Amino acid sequence: MKTLKMRLQKKVETCYVIQGEDVLLYDKALELIKKASNLQIEDFNFIVFDEDSFVEQKFLDSLQTLPIGSEKRIVLLKNVTKFSDNFKKNLQNYTKNPVLSTVLVIFDFFNKFDFIISEKISAKRLDDKSLEEIVVSELKKYDKTITASACQKLIESCCNYYSLIKNELDKLIACVDEEITEKTIDKLVCKETEFTVYELTEALSRRDADKAVGLLNLMNKDTKTFNLILNHFRRLFFSAISDLSDKELSELFGVKEFAIIKARQLAKNFTKLQLKNIYEMLNDVDFYIKYGQMQIENALFYLIFGILYC
Repeated sequence: MKTLKMRLQKKVETCYVIQGEDVLLYDKALELIKKASNLQIEDFNFIVFDEDSFVEQKFLDSLQTLPIGSEKRIVLLKNVTKFSDNFKKNLQNYTKNPVLSTVLVIFDFFNKFDFIISEKISAKRLDDKSLEEIVVSELKKYDKTITASACQKLIESCCNYYSLIKNELDKLIACVDEEITEKTIDKLVCKETEFTVYELTEALSRRDADKAVGLLNLMNKDTKTFNLILNHFRRLFFSAISDLSDKELSELFGVKEFAIIKARQLAKNFTKLQLKNIYEMLNDVDFYIKYGQMQIENALFYLIFGILYC
């Protein structure tokens, strides 16, 4: 977002495509574009098309409309994934010769608009350092502080999603008078499922049955949870048997290098044979679930006890 802010100070482009998985960053980018465009009379000059209101020709016509009482007019296209090849061609042609007073902003969560040559804005999860600066800066506005370890735990608990961190910060600011510590984070912060799966894996690696079952009881018994556990143990297995570096493995799995370092640490609590057996068990259970031979909740408890006593 800092890069976008700097670019907007120099020039407001005619088209921005925002891509990534952190939804709050989409809104943050839009607000920066609005501010830089000095948008006036939003009722007339800020037009939104979503999956319910999107009509191809109506949208294309809107791009050609001139602003009223404002230098710029913003047209936002969001959550649209289905459109014709003819629309794609017409939009490509428009972006080659756009109306200079129109700023087109596309929320492209599913990467459907890669065909457009435009200013691309990343709404991907931020790195630890950037998030730490945001957290400290936000808390400073309210004369509150946070320990380094608590800040790291907050970021990990929210799996680097700025949108989740922002929600948790609002809660912490309202509830905490003193310095925010790790104990505060444990008590007040709702952990993202991905982080809970990491804690679950850690409990299983220590053969801590009580904590493992307790964590599972806090989680949704659904396909997402199962897939996260499957992917987590896949990472442990390949981290244990691979000669690739942490960086190479992180690129292969599409995760942060820190995740591979943690996976290799946890993998040491299992033998390679145990990890192989767990991985095969997970694949078997995945098959049973897909073909209706096992209910997802039963499958999750079956896995937990299977891993505890493997």
